[in-house]
Amino acid sequence: MDFQLTEEQVLVRENMREFGKTYVDPIAVEIDENSRFPAEVIQKLGEGGWMGMPIPQEYGGAGTDYLTYAIAVEELSYFCAATGFTMSVHTGLVCMPLLLFGNEGQKKQYLTPLAKGEHLGAFALTEPGAGTDVGAATSTAVLDGDEWVLNGTKTFCSNGPVADTYITFAWVEKEEGGRGMTCFIVPKETAGMRVGAHFAKMGLRASQTSEIIFKDCRIPKDNIVGKVGDGLKIAMNSFDHGRIGIAAQAVGITQAALDESIAYSKQRIQFNKPISKNQAVQWWIADMATEVAAARYLTHSACYLKDQGKSFSKEAAMAKLFAAECSMRHTVKAVQIYGGYGYIKGQKVERLMRDAKITEIYEGTSEAQRMVIAGNVLR
Repeated sequence: MDFQLTEEQVLVRENMREFGKTYVDPIAVEIDENSRFPAEVIQKLGEGGWMGMPIPQEYGGAGTDYLTYAIAVEELSYFCAATGFTMSVHTGLVCMPLLLFGNEGQKKQYLTPLAKGEHLGAFALTEPGAGTDVGAATSTAVLDGDEWVLNGTKTFCSNGPVADTYITFAWVEKEEGGRGMTCFIVPKETAGMRVGAHFAKMGLRASQTSEIIFKDCRIPKDNIVGKVGDGLKIAMNSFDHGRIGIAAQAVGITQAALDESIAYSKQRIQFNKPISKNQAVQWWIADMATEVAAARYLTHSACYLKDQGKSFSKEAAMAKLFAAECSMRHTVKAVQIYGGYGYIKGQKVERLMRDAKITEIYEGTSEAQRMVIAGNVLR
């Protein structure tokens, strides 16, 4: 693995950093406080070719490798983790399964407008009684002539209230080992599908999360992704890709916490000297700098394997586990460095700490990542 970024990757990092400074940072506090979806920013990301980065150009994407995409997610999340997450869900959990498992017609009809940023995607898998235990899902799909009839309720659906295209999962018939779970494409205008309760979250408040309810929702027979019974395989593959995005998001959050901590510790004077002169603060910042570098390398390593066409499930889980726990650990320390000011709304470190927590939970909890890692190393 070459640790040196290519000229293209450096340019992407610089361009996304400039995009973040210009369009995201100025509204980050406001969209967090008001739980407002930044539609204008997502539109600009689409127009700039950012929403389909690893998708081939023939399907409307930019044709980059996955590492270049992860670099962009990190930089965007540095300014606003909610915006970075919106992009990550759209790309890793919606575009990638369509690219890898969709047929040519589905790629032209659904993937292309998604990759161009003309449409926004959502991933609807989790149910009230089925989180880590995906097999506990109860949603069903029954074939009726040339249509599938979907029934069920999905929860914690990221991008749910604002999406144009939904990737969802239901049982065609429930068999041992997950066989029978099937993946479907559901356009937003489909009769029988509606957005349910919206969730007011502790962090990532600008990212929109809701229930999605299917009640006798009829979709064309051809809207199956892959084959009948491929759903569990597609979901797990999607999570592998999505976890790289979450790892990159967590790295961006931690890097922001580090930079905020360095700047504040140098200008905050106590006992006639900057608090950066205190050994305790120095050690906290040294740990932040070391661990964010380690988290970044783990993330890039998973991307490298993905781009080489090799198995990367274990490495994606490792990157997500380490980066998420690193992010939570060090955003707490950043608040501590700020002291009482760090506990005040409007301070970036306060928002970073709230945003960091979810990285340990969604797209597989830290405990689930340990299950994936152990399953790989103990086989």
